[in-house]
Amino acid sequence: MEELAEQAGITVRTLRFYRERGLIPPPRREGRIAWYDDHHLARLRTIAALLERGHTLSGIADLASAFDSGRDVGEVLGLGEPTEETPARLTPEDLADYFEGDATAENLTAALDLGYLATDGDEIVHISRRLLDVSSALVKEGVPLSAVLAAGREVRGHAEALASLFVELLRSHAAEGDLERLRPLAKSVVDAELSMAMDRRLRGS
Repeated sequence: MEELAEQAGITVRTLRFYRERGLIPPPRREGRIAWYDDHHLARLRTIAALLERGHTLSGIADLASAFDSGRDVGEVLGLGEPTEETPARLTPEDLADYFEGDATAENLTAALDLGYLATDGDEIVHISRRLLDVSSALVKEGVPLSAVLAAGREVRGHAEALASLFVELLRSHAAEGDLERLRPLAKSVVDAELSMAMDRRLRGS
């Protein structure tokens, strides 16, 4: 404990307090010896960084709980990494910087439930750099992250229906080997229809 506190730049008393609050996981024990490792040190550095960004210890504890209960990246990606989306690796501090005051335990839990986020050791993985950047841009424009995530959940349902429609269409009229090659055409149809639908909505408002 003394060695860990020294490396983290905190007092043993503070370390004990963090452990009692559940901010760090318990050490591995061998008899009367408690072993801490790099995972504990990384967590302590995360706590320090989040405190500097204005998060409270209570909020950090909630974030840590959501983070620890998150699904592993292998489980989220399932059959492999997305073919067209680039996952983004983040520290908890990076995530706080992306979404500022909206990086709450509730929003983190919602993103984990949607499968946008997964855990990989001490890192967080967002399954799509593109979605991460767009979500961050919307938040910076004043849209609450909770509303962005709620919209994402609705979009997910519509996207699944559209994907099912086009996959069935292509499987019925194209060779199996042509499905990936024709995939951009389906995306272009959806993009054009969405653009025209937004034109109609905006003109009607």
